Parts: sequence; C-alpha cells; structure tokens
Amino acid sequence: MPSLHTLFRRRAALGAILLAPAAAAVQACTDLTETPRDALSPSTTFRTPGEINAGLAAAYAQLRGTMWSVYNLNEVTTDEQVVPTRGSDWFDNGRWLEIHRLGYTASSGSGLEDVNGAWNDLFTGVSRANLVINAVTNNGVTGQEQAVAEARVLRAWYYYLLLDMFGGVPIVTTTEIAARPRNTSAEVYAFIEKELTEARTALSATAFKAADANYGRVTQGAADAILASLYLNAQVYTGTVAASGLTPGAAQWQKAVEAATRVISSNQYTLASTPDAWQAQFSPSNDGAGEHIFVIRMTNQDGLGLNLPMRTLHYNQLDPAPWNGWAIPAETYARFDTVADTRANAIFKSGPQVSYVNGAPVNDRAGKRLVYTREINVTSATEADGVRLVKFPPLVGAPNGNFPNDFPFFRLAEMYLIRAEANFRLGNAAAAAADLNAVRGSKYPARVTTVNADVILNERLFELAGEAKRRRDLIRFGRYTAPRQFKPEATPGYKILFPIPVTQIGSNPQLQQNPGY
Repeated sequence: MPSLHTLFRRRAALGAILLAPAAAAVQACTDLTETPRDALSPSTTFRTPGEINAGLAAAYAQLRGTMWSVYNLNEVTTDEQVVPTRGSDWFDNGRWLEIHRLGYTASSGSGLEDVNGAWNDLFTGVSRANLVINAVTNNGVTGQEQAVAEARVLRAWYYYLLLDMFGGVPIVTTTEIAARPRNTSAEVYAFIEKELTEARTALSATAFKAADANYGRVTQGAADAILASLYLNAQVYTGTVAASGLTPGAAQWQKAVEAATRVISSNQYTLASTPDAWQAQFSPSNDGAGEHIFVIRMTNQDGLGLNLPMRTLHYNQLDPAPWNGWAIPAETYARFDTVADTRANAIFKSGPQVSYVNGAPVNDRAGKRLVYTREINVTSATEADGVRLVKFPPLVGAPNGNFPNDFPFFRLAEMYLIRAEANFRLGNAAAAAADLNAVRGSKYPARVTTVNADVILNERLFELAGEAKRRRDLIRFGRYTAPRQFKPEATPGYKILFPIPVTQIGSNPQLQQNPGY
C-alpha cells in the first residue's frame, strides 16, 4: 500500500462537486490550488486499490486546508494569541482585531474572508470523503472496507469542526448536487458519534509510526480521540444557542472518560513526560512522535508544509523572511511558570532575539536590537511588541516557509487531560490530579494537589498552547465571551458560534442564520 506521503503527491483528478450548501472544486494533488484536468465519477474510477488510495489522498490532503481559516479562528479569537497592527502590516482592514474582539458578523471583513473560508474548507473535506465513500462502498475492490472506514472518520472530523464552529449544518452524505437545509446541532452530533463508532472497528488497532508506509492514516486511536473530545464538549454541542447564549445539553463525562481510557490503555502511544521528549513532539523531525494520535502530514515542499513559525517570527530571524505578526497577550503569558515549567521555556521567545540561521543577534528593520517585549500596543505595535509562541520550530532552509513539522490534532497528553476534566466533573478529584500530574511529569516538577476548574483550564493552556484548542476550552468553561486583555467588554453569548456567511445563505436560501446575527 503506498505511503500517505506518496498518496499526497499522487496526481488524481477528481471532478467538481457542488457542496451543500456551497460549491467547491475538489482537487487531489499536492498543489491544493490546482484545478483537476479530468472529471471522474464513482462509475468510472476507484476500480483498483491504487485509485481508491488516490481518492483517499484527496480527503487527507484537505486536512492541510484547516491550517489557515479554521486554525486562525480557533486561536486568534481567544486570549492565547493576538495579531496586532504593526504599521502597515497585519491591519487588513481591521480583520485581525475584529476576530480577536469577537466582532465578526455574517458580512464583516472576517466573516466574508475567514469565516467563509473555514466553511468552504471544511465542506470541501466533506465532499472529498463523500466521493470516496459513495464510489468505494461494496465495490468488491481489495481494501475497500478499510478505505470507507477511513473516509468516514475523516468526514466525521470535518463535521466535528463544522459543529464546533457553526452548530447545526447540512448533513451531506452523497455527491448529489442539491441545496439542503441545516440539520440541528444534536443531529450533527449524533451523526458524528455514529460514524466514528461504526467505522472504528474496521480501522487498524495499531498506531502507524514514521517507518510504516501507512503513517498518517487514521486508526482506532484517532476515532476514539475524536469521540473523547466530542463527549467532553457534549453539553455545548447538543445544547441550544439563542441570542442570549447557550442552554447546555446533556453531559457525557463518563463516555469521555471511557473513550480517553481506550486510547491510553491501548499502549500504542507514549506520554512525553520529560522536557526533551516533549519538545520532540513538535520538532521538524516529529514524524511518528510517540504522542501523536491524529496528525496532518507535512513536508518541506511548497504548499505541503507548516507555516506557523512564519506568522510569529520577526522578518530578520529567518530566510525567507517571516511575517512578524502574531504575539501572546501579556496576561496570558503571565499565567505560565517561565522558571520551572520547561514547556514555557521551550515555546516562548521573549527578550533579545537571535537569528535561526546563524545564531547571531538580530536587529529590527531600523537597525535597533530586536527585543521582544511583554506589552503590546495592538493598534499601533512596534516590530518588537509581544512575546512570540514558536511551539513548532522552523527548519532552516525550508522553501518559502514550508516546514516539515507534522501538526497534531490529538496527542496522548490530551487524552489524560480529557480524562482528568471528565473525572473532575464526576467528582473524582483524586483521579483528575493523577492524570494532570502524569501530563506534567518532569516537564513541570510542581505537583497538582488541589483540582478545580482554573487548574484544569490552565493546565490545558500550558500543555496545548498553539494547538487550536483554546476556543472550545473557553466556551466549555463559560469564559469565551468574558472581558479580557484587548477585549475589555463582555461579548453576547451567541458569539460562541460563528455566523453563517452571507455568501453561503445567498447560495442556499434554505440555510437559516445563527441566532443573534
């Protein structure tokens, strides 16, 4: 079976499919912006294992599409990162500060750009998975059962992100061109749970490591990790969002414990309890890192790499020049123990800066020594304003800022954190403390002795910063719309969901806008 990396590089032409409710071109080559040359259909392709794998590659490749709009909206809307305006850089008609202050609407700058982009990116993933599922199911080709299971898990993951960001959306399982009304949040939740539960049994119970040709493909561990996160957020996802805010649905804490425990007890993953092992989870050579459960494969080629370091580092710290944008609010940075917690020491850049290329001191563009400061003037920042989060360090020499660090959607540490939180909610504080301390290991020698909501939320920040988890964590703890640095006023509760972009409603009048917008 070809490796996933090979599949990502294989040119496989797939026809354009009308998404419901938006239209998008489905592509399946390493250049995700390239228009396919041929139109294929379930009746004319997927007749061999190679064709099936090529179709699957398109569904996997779209995971990279989540690293712009989806990632940005889940990071910059929170207290974890902010994008200050630096002279003429990073203003973009106020879009970035609008995101950070939760000022997005269905027709605002961020609504038309970022929110609409996230909707299209995720439904593109759904449509690619649908094409494989509809073409391959019961076609008698060797490996079709596992291929369908993989595609169902990928589709469930795209729907998980849609549910998380928009609430109820149309559930589309065919390639038929048709406009569809929205399903409820509870219906989408049930669909995701059913897909993952049914598909997991046909997946590999063994985790694929870097030396395995199948590394990067979803396994039972990936399905269980998504389920654990789904159950942890069940009160939000099955609740009702009105203009006044969220009325929670039923909790599923015990199911979250059970799903997380399945991953932990599978013995397929290794907890990074030491500083060196932890940093290795994010390095440019992190293929097959011991904690990785579900990842986006990256490589240092144009269009196939991770560009997170480009968003944060100063123009003069790397070649090609980074973009010098994102920074950490001072009040968030202050939560970290930058003396004893080695995680903080590893991921933050503050104070005098040096070049990644040669280690020499770096100046700003005016020739002044570059010193990252804690304080930020978000509307008129200097080049040096703000501590930078560089959890995924760059590889010197990577072309155009395409770094090979694989991005983990889920790591083993989060399974411990999910189990800890769910046990805390169930009243089992001792079990929660044990899991929190297991995550800390020797990375942070201070032991957790008292467990409360702040301890759990902070530990998730310390461990998962930069991994696009913070927005759903703040929502789950009821703090997403609260005042914070650079957002001094409370935001209406309905903002926990993004608006349905006006372009989508224009394409499909059957859609109804989220309350409050």
